[in-house]
Amino acid sequence: MKIVVCIKQVPDTKGGVKFNPDGTLDRAAMLTIMNPDDKAGLEAALRLKDQYGAEVTVLTMGLPKAEEVLREAMAMGADKGILVTDRVLGGADTWATSTTIAGALRNLDYDLIITGRQAIDGDTAQVGPQISEHLGIPVISYAQAIKVEGDSVIVERQFEDRYHVLKAKMPCLITALAELNEPRYMTPGGIFDAWDKEITVWGRADLKDVDDSNLGLKGSPTKIAKASDKVRKGAGEKVAFDSAEESVDYIMSKLKEKHVI
Repeated sequence: MKIVVCIKQVPDTKGGVKFNPDGTLDRAAMLTIMNPDDKAGLEAALRLKDQYGAEVTVLTMGLPKAEEVLREAMAMGADKGILVTDRVLGGADTWATSTTIAGALRNLDYDLIITGRQAIDGDTAQVGPQISEHLGIPVISYAQAIKVEGDSVIVERQFEDRYHVLKAKMPCLITALAELNEPRYMTPGGIFDAWDKEITVWGRADLKDVDDSNLGLKGSPTKIAKASDKVRKGAGEKVAFDSAEESVDYIMSKLKEKHVI
């Protein structure tokens, strides 16, 4: 079995975020981590590797420094790492990103593609399903449990207060929730091995069946009108009452006014 896990290096929001003049994130200037949903997807792939002897390849699109997140994934147990990086790919929205990643995936053999449900820097949950659409393969999103049965994958798909059980033949794409599992830690031996391994680096020329008009900032239909690192909130309304009953009456009137109750 061959599994490709798409991971993303995202800003560590505890350290604050920075923006370029065009409104895009200044990723080079921020502390970064592996996206939590992607990490859960990687752990799912590694468990399938432990169970079936699968080959796990991790792929990311980003700046050259995104090599760090690939090294982390290989230190956890992934076999290969692929970095897709090129100046013309910068500033991509979900459409341009999914187009790029699909173009890279066309170079690979795979039975299963796993992505995170969404990235904490965008929160769109669009890239995974868009990749499956580009590649013409089925997608099962919001996975909270995964198992393989023959040439099919069976997934528990989270849905409100219950879950769906879905089965699809491979090749298939799955988007994973952070709650899917508890990712393993890197091991000392894994860290040493990861730094000895070579990262494959691809650029625009390595993408298959992709048009330039769908890449990077110019190929992104989503345009950022305004971006800021903090949303300032007003002081709100301050009121004082002489009794608890008056306070309750006031709160209830406001809830009714807003049609909450």
